[in-house]
Amino acid sequence: MLVIGLTGGIGSGKSTAAKHFAALGAYVIDADQIAHKLVAPGQKTLELIVNAFGSQILTANGNLNRAILRQLVFSNMDAKTRLEDILHPQIYIAIQNEISKIKEFKDTVPYIIIMVPLLLETQQTNLCQRILVIDIPESIQIERVQQRDGHTLTQIQAIMNNQWHRAKRLASADDIIDNSTDLISLIAQIDKLHTYYMSLS
Repeated sequence: MLVIGLTGGIGSGKSTAAKHFAALGAYVIDADQIAHKLVAPGQKTLELIVNAFGSQILTANGNLNRAILRQLVFSNMDAKTRLEDILHPQIYIAIQNEISKIKEFKDTVPYIIIMVPLLLETQQTNLCQRILVIDIPESIQIERVQQRDGHTLTQIQAIMNNQWHRAKRLASADDIIDNSTDLISLIAQIDKLHTYYMSLS
């Protein structure tokens, strides 16, 4: 079964694209959703993170305090590496397991989309046969993330610095969607790629 890795910089429109692919019949695996499940109270991954960073990263009811952890990670490269060493292998295994399960339904699922923000940076490309990059200029990235999340320019740039530069990301792509204009254009490009992916399945 064809597996496509969908990625792109922050604010590029990955989630919107993935939703439309799903509406067309693709099975979408969301790495961010997997990560959220892995750090739910009672999960082994959360225990490993607490052991690495201390109970300060927990809220009063035992949930992961993402704001505090984010501050720790973006201000300390060693902390960032420790967190990635815990999370990324677990996410990889979870995606791999889900792909294996979905392949049993190859008669009803035409292809799989794995949406992984750091697909290229974390060397998870061996999970897929094609890489699809959702692309927008960096100036639009910053504008959209400020509107969506209310982050400061410094916060956004810190996140972008944790991702591959736009040119490097595009050079690694098999397929590219330009999401710099509007939703109509985005959907038209997805529809065209869907037809192509169906021909490969």
